[in-house]
Amino acid sequence: MRLPVSRAIEVCPVEVAVSVLGGTWKLTIVKHLLEGTRRFNELGRLIPLANTKTLTRQLRELEEDGIVRRTVYPEVPPRVEYALTETGASLEPLVNAMDAWGASFAKRYRE
Repeated sequence: MRLPVSRAIEVCPVEVAVSVLGGTWKLTIVKHLLEGTRRFNELGRLIPLANTKTLTRQLRELEEDGIVRRTVYPEVPPRVEYALTETGASLEPLVNAMDAWGASFAKRYRE
């Protein structure tokens, strides 16, 4: 378990969620993986503002926290796929609620 998560466990369940899911692009990554398995470059195209270094770091943290599963296939060139674990898939109601709230907020902001 990552140190920030273990520290958050001592504080509050909300802090645990923020520690695991708070971070640049993490919830967006989860949202796209809810649609199915993706390769790294595919995620990069879906999240064009995320630079490669940040996307790599966030995927590694999500993997370490048990949200994302990384599968490497022994091929040339190597093929790596990312998918949600069962724990990651359990985030679907939360992600959908946040997506709906964000869309509503953005609509009000534009008006």
